[in-house]
Amino acid sequence: MTLALRFATPLLALTLAACASTGSTQVAQAPVAVAAPTFIAPVGPSPAQTTQVALAATSIANGFVDPAALALMTAKDSAEANSAQFYALQFGRPGAPRQWSGDKGSTGTVGVGPYVRVNNLDCRDFTHTVKIGGAEYVKKGTACRESGNNWTVVQGAA
Repeated sequence: MTLALRFATPLLALTLAACASTGSTQVAQAPVAVAAPTFIAPVGPSPAQTTQVALAATSIANGFVDPAALALMTAKDSAEANSAQFYALQFGRPGAPRQWSGDKGSTGTVGVGPYVRVNNLDCRDFTHTVKIGGAEYVKKGTACRESGNNWTVVQGAA
């Protein structure tokens, strides 16, 4: 008798004896295989991530603010002006300027015009006004949104 058959025979007898001892028919349930949950990773960055990257790449130091005003602005002024500039260009409505406030009473507004399609890019005219220490600095220009959603000044006048 083989080794496998020698161990299988008593095991089979015990299994049959357990079923026969109660006098009722018992049905053994087969094990159920449960699939592990699968998670699908996003193909690209989320819209919020894209917006944050574009916001970081759109800098008022690149022609969005009059250079004389930029020299007087604090870090907080620059951060507030940067955010207002980006969100006005990205989401603003023409005729509804976005305002910002910085340190020591400095303020500013960013107004935008309608979207215009130029060479397959979305472009908008903008006016960024900065008030520091009673002086007002105005920068007007045109900015276009590049493929990474960041905005670049393509034309500007003081």
